[in-house]
Amino acid sequence: MSPSPFRARWSLDPDILFLNHGAFGACPTEVLQAQAELRARLESEPVRFLVREFEPLLDEARAALASFLDADPDNLAFVPNATAGVNTVLRSLRLAPGDELLTTNHEYNASRNALDWVAGLSGAKVVMARLPWPVPSPRAIVEAVLEQVTPRTRLLLIDHISSQTALIMPLKELIRALREEGVETLVDGAHGPGQVPLSLRELGAGYYTGNCHKWLCAPKGAAFLHVRKDLQAGIKPLSVSHGHNSPRQDRSRFRLDFDWTGTDDPTPALCVPHALRFMGGLLPGGWPALMADNRAKALAAHRMLCERLRVAPHCPEEMVGAMATVSLPDGFPAEPPPPYYLDPLQERLFHEWHIEVPITAWPKPPQRHLRLSAQVYNTHTEYQTLAEALEALLR
Repeated sequence: MSPSPFRARWSLDPDILFLNHGAFGACPTEVLQAQAELRARLESEPVRFLVREFEPLLDEARAALASFLDADPDNLAFVPNATAGVNTVLRSLRLAPGDELLTTNHEYNASRNALDWVAGLSGAKVVMARLPWPVPSPRAIVEAVLEQVTPRTRLLLIDHISSQTALIMPLKELIRALREEGVETLVDGAHGPGQVPLSLRELGAGYYTGNCHKWLCAPKGAAFLHVRKDLQAGIKPLSVSHGHNSPRQDRSRFRLDFDWTGTDDPTPALCVPHALRFMGGLLPGGWPALMADNRAKALAAHRMLCERLRVAPHCPEEMVGAMATVSLPDGFPAEPPPPYYLDPLQERLFHEWHIEVPITAWPKPPQRHLRLSAQVYNTHTEYQTLAEALEALLR
């Protein structure tokens, strides 16, 4: 099996079929080299870099990201990951007993944990909208969420693309309908940027946090939080630092608060322009062509696996991006080996077939499915090998 010519641009293990880009992303070697050069520059004279050079570099990175996201740079802050972005917003809210925080049963576990914890501190209530599964249409999701809205609803927390089920959520319709009810939306966009086209200006969400290390392929530790300007006064970073009482007048308090939260390694965020240029230069049509090619690859693999395993799709194809889920037979075997959170079939695929792909028990055991990812370095032959492995192991 010949690998994709793009595979050499990554340092991925050549002995592994890596079909799980959605988990943590994978950073191209050229972007990692740019990061190494920035780190060397930082360490050669830390004061010069962090005190004299850092702010213009951060502004440049923010401007590049804002252009890609169709956003106002002043509404963007860099954070380490989307989970930190979710926590930042939730822990900034001033909640009262009886307030309701709405989410769905597809929400990412880490974000749901943050929601539960914040609600518990204030006496607020978490309300779960149970989405139909399989999903007949995007409208069915909108209706399931809106049915749970009451006069006490303060916020909706929802994935842009769900981690467990890889569904593209109908954000525009939800955000518009909820704003008419006076309810803001916090979008956990961990998988959104770079997987699907995104205009934060058009979306209009109160809060959107997304990773740059997944589908943008920046180094680990690069993510962003976008806060609509009218809501910025109420949001503080998880670490309140020098910006809180800075006398500067040339920058918004939002920027001053978030741009310096203490000493850390800023190179992941500073590499975002490098990642955007690298990924956007891989195909002649740039980023639109890359996203369309990845989606077409995921859809083709999804159709092929559903046919080979004789299972029905979970949702209409309009709700599929560069990730897709496929149902699997129940109960193989009953007890997983260590590490306990990995499905035994996932471990057999890895150890016996050298395939890295996640398998999740959802919505509850013994029901489960496989989630495939499609990045530019993947090939259709790799998904055919996955189908052969599944047929052999599930026979």
